[in-house]
Amino acid sequence: MKTTTITLKSIFLDFKEITKAGLAISVVFSSIVGYLLGFSDKHPFSVITLILLAIGGYCMVGASNIFNQVIEKDLDAKMDRTKNRPVPSGRMSVNNALTLGFVLTCIGLLVLYFINPKTAMFGAISIFMYVSLYTPLKTLTPLSVFVGAFPGAIPFMLGWVAATGSFGIEAGTLFLIQFFWQFPHFWAIGWFLFEDYEKAGFFMLPTGKRDNKTSIQIILYTFWLMVASILPVFGFTGALQLSVAAAVVVFLLGCWMLFYAIKLYKNRDAKTAKKLMLVSVTYITLLQIIYVIDKFV
Repeated sequence: MKTTTITLKSIFLDFKEITKAGLAISVVFSSIVGYLLGFSDKHPFSVITLILLAIGGYCMVGASNIFNQVIEKDLDAKMDRTKNRPVPSGRMSVNNALTLGFVLTCIGLLVLYFINPKTAMFGAISIFMYVSLYTPLKTLTPLSVFVGAFPGAIPFMLGWVAATGSFGIEAGTLFLIQFFWQFPHFWAIGWFLFEDYEKAGFFMLPTGKRDNKTSIQIILYTFWLMVASILPVFGFTGALQLSVAAAVVVFLLGCWMLFYAIKLYKNRDAKTAKKLMLVSVTYITLLQIIYVIDKFV
């Protein structure tokens, strides 16, 4: 009879996996960037607030991922990339996972509320939409990506709300950028993992197929992402501003991403789709860094 030895290391590794630490950290990074863009003389910088934002953000994303994996445990067991996750593999019981998810939710909401009520509210909206809407829709309709783009776009603007205590044109612009980014990013993933998603019955591509219509939509949403990303240079996004030089760099980054979107239309292969996904991650990361540098330089 095979026995499993539980160690602190194994608990830590399972915690990292069930909360999707890599994804959670990238979300926290977006929130921190939003905060750095939002603080000003009127809303002074606070290390405590930044720490609370990081902790609360990780807890909320981690909880969302836990609930998602509990709901999809039987489907995850069918896919090669997810079958070894803690719950479908049996290393963590459903009850233990749910308990951890609820604890992280409570901690996350409480910590975000200490920043300000609006930050906690958007955190709550994010987890609700991800778990209650996006997750069940994944097996029903390709529109799940559209629904999932809403909670996925909240982190960038969440940092601004944490810094200012308000939601306005600035936070809305940050939301818009990350909202449009979701589509080429997740459709690229849905393309190169198409067979694996098909095993579980997930509908991740807009047409349900790796065809020209899907690749054309990827191109269109990449274009709208490029437009949204340079909006602050035109001066009608309130306190969120971007210099001409920074806007040019961001636009060129967008052209780089658009190049691979067009290349996917021509090649229609998994290799190009994976490259587009990697480029999209680099794009949003560099864009956020450029926005911060431009504010201070």
